[in-house]
Amino acid sequence: MSEQRFGEWIAVRRHGYVAELVLDRPKAMNAVSSELAARLAEAARALGEDESVRVVILTSTHERAFCVGADLKERNSFTDADLSRQRPYARAAYTGVLELPMPTIAAVHGFALGGGFELALSCDVIVADATAVVGLPEVSVGVIPGGGGTQLLPRRVGAARAAELIFSARRVEAGEARDLGLVDQLVPEGQDRVEALALAARIAANSPVGLRAAKRALRLGHGLDLRAGLEVEDAAWRSVAFSGDRAEGVAAFNEKRKPEWPGR
Repeated sequence: MSEQRFGEWIAVRRHGYVAELVLDRPKAMNAVSSELAARLAEAARALGEDESVRVVILTSTHERAFCVGADLKERNSFTDADLSRQRPYARAAYTGVLELPMPTIAAVHGFALGGGFELALSCDVIVADATAVVGLPEVSVGVIPGGGGTQLLPRRVGAARAAELIFSARRVEAGEARDLGLVDQLVPEGQDRVEALALAARIAANSPVGLRAAKRALRLGHGLDLRAGLEVEDAAWRSVAFSGDRAEGVAAFNEKRKPEWPGR
């Protein structure tokens, strides 16, 4: 396993074709400061440009938290001008994770609140352990979810459920979070990272060209009417149908062997 640091609080660890994007600010429960946001965006850009990465998992080094959201201690010292200047950095961090072209998995334990839960929502799949507590409590401190929460949460659970959760600012524990669809897989305490890595390995065994095209079709087609969505799907299909991965996949199937994906 190799590791690359992006500033003090963000690391990228490689596990073969899987990249682990690590939130590593344990003294502040990974609170998203201006510096952490800037480095997270930088790491996401690097991963997005790395064609050898097939899956990304987002993890935390803190034992009791995935991420508690915005760094309110930092913001307490902000002027209005400071807050305006920070906004592009914050948006770049959340958007950077959201727009990664390969499948992404969040491994959540402990608190994933506000911007922390928005980082998880920016991933394609959320694996949570039994200690997870999630929520978007921003209205309780006079703001709104600004890292994608008002758009991503209703896409997961529907408009009415998202409204109730956002307006009430309530925290949701692991069992209810799974029942409501706020997380996708619930695993025993301490197993979120292990299970996320295992899922990532299963996904990474598939065609990297196919994975990226499938994600593109899923993301771009969501919310469109059926006819428009099928056009998105057809465009994605055409992008893979004549690829080296498609040729290798068919050949490997007929030769009863594991494919060796060219990734193009």
